[in-house]
Amino acid sequence: MSNSVIIPSSPEDRQAVKNRLTEISNSLTRIEAERDQINQILQDMQEEYELPKKHMRKVAKVYHKQNLLQVKEEFSDIEDIYNAIST
Repeated sequence: MSNSVIIPSSPEDRQAVKNRLTEISNSLTRIEAERDQINQILQDMQEEYELPKKHMRKVAKVYHKQNLLQVKEEFSDIEDIYNAIST
């Protein structure tokens, strides 16, 4: 098994790579925090308004992307395929 990874040899380059890894780690931390926030909002809506988290997560994605027509068309295609093969 050969080692095809070339590791930077200069301390400056290694530090630059480490700095970028730190940036990635910081971004991932923010993503995790945002996911936790979204989950908490969904939980609150379920408790306050009895709106299922599963459905509201999908509604939120459609709301964010503003792609309701596309989602409807895709579901219609899925429904057509399902009906065609289940009869």
